[in-house]
Amino acid sequence: MGTIGLGAKDGVQGFDNIPDDFKTPTLSQASYIYDSKGNQIAKVYARDRTILTQDQMSPLSRNAQVDIEDARFFQHGAIDPKGVLRAIGKNASSGDSAEGASTLTQQYVKNVFVEEAGDDQSAFKAATEKSLGRKVKELKYAIQLEKDLTKEQILTNYLNITFFNHQAYGIEAAAQRYFGKSDKDLDVAQAALLAGMVQNPSAYDPLAHPKAAQTRRDTVIDKMLQYKHITAQQAQAAKASGLELSYQAPQNGCITAGNGMAFFCDYVQRVVENDPAFGASTAARGKLWSQGGLKIYTTIDPDKQAAANNAVTSQVKVTDSVAAAMTMVKPGTGEILAMAQTRPYGLDAGQHQTVVNLNVDAAMGGGNGFQPGSTFKAIVAAAALDSGSAQLNTSFPSPPQMPYPDMSTCGQTWKNSTSKPATVSNDSPTEAGPFMMPEAMARSINTYFVSLEQSIGLCAVTQMANKLGIKTQASGAALQQVPSMTLGTQLMSPLDMAGVYATFASRGVHCDPLAIKSVTGIDGKQLAVPQGNCQQVMQQNTADSINTLLKGVTEKSGTGAALNLDDNRPIAGKTGTTDHRYAAWFDGYTPDLVGVVWLGGPETSVPMDGNIVIGGHHFSDGVYGATGPGPIWQQAMSRAVAGTAVSQFNLVPNAPSATASSDSPPASPNPNPNNPSPPAGAPNNPPANPPANPPANPPATNAGLVTTNPVPPITAVPGPPQGGTVGGGFTLPPGMIGGAGGAKPGRPVRH
Repeated sequence: MGTIGLGAKDGVQGFDNIPDDFKTPTLSQASYIYDSKGNQIAKVYARDRTILTQDQMSPLSRNAQVDIEDARFFQHGAIDPKGVLRAIGKNASSGDSAEGASTLTQQYVKNVFVEEAGDDQSAFKAATEKSLGRKVKELKYAIQLEKDLTKEQILTNYLNITFFNHQAYGIEAAAQRYFGKSDKDLDVAQAALLAGMVQNPSAYDPLAHPKAAQTRRDTVIDKMLQYKHITAQQAQAAKASGLELSYQAPQNGCITAGNGMAFFCDYVQRVVENDPAFGASTAARGKLWSQGGLKIYTTIDPDKQAAANNAVTSQVKVTDSVAAAMTMVKPGTGEILAMAQTRPYGLDAGQHQTVVNLNVDAAMGGGNGFQPGSTFKAIVAAAALDSGSAQLNTSFPSPPQMPYPDMSTCGQTWKNSTSKPATVSNDSPTEAGPFMMPEAMARSINTYFVSLEQSIGLCAVTQMANKLGIKTQASGAALQQVPSMTLGTQLMSPLDMAGVYATFASRGVHCDPLAIKSVTGIDGKQLAVPQGNCQQVMQQNTADSINTLLKGVTEKSGTGAALNLDDNRPIAGKTGTTDHRYAAWFDGYTPDLVGVVWLGGPETSVPMDGNIVIGGHHFSDGVYGATGPGPIWQQAMSRAVAGTAVSQFNLVPNAPSATASSDSPPASPNPNPNNPSPPAGAPNNPPANPPANPPANPPATNAGLVTTNPVPPITAVPGPPQGGTVGGGFTLPPGMIGGAGGAKPGRPVRH
């Protein structure tokens, strides 16, 4: 008796320390992610639970649970005196702290503490320890709870919180897990089986221990008959039946998403966990996600997703040494309509699975990105045109090879080495200017765009990249203000480049990428969601000029001339291929839809410069932007736009031809007879046979310029890299070392 007295004394002291304002937590539930047409993409949860109201629950389940666990539940208060005396007597006789029979209210209180503990093992241990102190604490909370809630409310909460094994929490999830139906549709035998599991979900697991589960079920049926909740005939029929399970294995997380949407699903989760719209702190956003109960309606278009997924997976095999990724974006909104890649979502490297989203930046689940090659030239052209420093008829000598000229930056001037100057070459020694901008873009003339870049300065290029959504490289590293910028040597993701080209398609309106349209919270209310923050970041005429240039790329002798869509609607775009063909791109679009395709090694640099087989196709001459990613883009976009209205680009009238050098005599490379040797890269204007009405591009304002994360001034100019040159005699400019997989990035070729 001394032991009992000491335990009671300690229990009373603990009782006095328990707060009176006990409140039940909001129970974690499953969240559902839907596509733009309302189809479910995935079900995600920390705990698989669907909350039911009392009216939504089956009376059979409610009665079965009371009959087997606490038959006097509706007669006694929070404490059942008989149960307490039995527990104390058992503790005294056994010499330990074993529990006796708790009321349903006490069991509910215990489950609340377990729920609050979550994955915290120390909190879980405290919530489940066998001690008189915890028992007294449960009693106190139970007393308070029955002052605040009715018996029916407590029973409803109990059935929603309790665990039924196999990741099923609550009666609804359990009914779906074991029988593939809702709780309200359970029969007597099924309701009795689930009620019997609660005492020991593992021991009475009908999958692992079917005989024990059936014996326990029959005991519950007998109790239901004893307390007159079923008839003798119902009891006899229920006990005569087998378990008749229809087990539905847990389907949790983005890995269950079909049609290649797992990576987009993962991206959606990262948006919720990272965007301030969903909470001011990382902890708040994490709690929102883990608590669940969300209905997330996304921007992904199932038809366009199918088009992109079919294109990348049909033209590149999962077993190939290279992979492909494609993002589709809606211009003027930022909405992500498709996100597909060839490597499947998962952790089994033997099956070529990955959880790295090849379409996005590292911060959102991607890798460090890939060199975009010549697709970056459009950004340089936009910077030059929007500043008024150049027009479409601006001409440069554009020799087959030239030293990099010195260039201004946002800080210190970049200067080439005087002893061993870094040089830039065109793809072919026969590619010699002068060229005007349309032909230089169509043929992807490297020396032209280096000259154009030099004429406006690297700071202007960096600021334009910022306006177009590229504030850093895909890894999060700062953009490097070096001459190789125009050649696309800094690492970007397909989603980055899709945002750039969507700005051109929408006539200069840039929008942040959007994956989520709306979210309904656990309480049924609408939550705030991220916005596109759409802004006019360049003049419409600048965007029209870029669209004119990039339309020329897909026409006549342009590098993308073979990529017309099935219905021959207007398209524009740019090819890009890096040195050694480590990466190949096609960034193409209509006025209504942008598609960006990348092809390359997903983990390490894979040279695609000759004799490589991709998707069963042998590329004997190597892969170019027009021959590798181009056909993937063509297939996907043709299907994606089929049956939709055809829109037209706003083009610049009387622009120079994309084949100007063959249409008319070239402009003189030496317009000033008093200066017979102009410096390399000097502009050569006006050209011969200028258009009657050359487009005007007045200087732009700073509208839309990103100033929150300015490019730091360059305080030291890196010297030339060790080693000097790479393939074909091309000399790397200073600041050009880097790249994925340890490879040194070189120049993109023109295709």
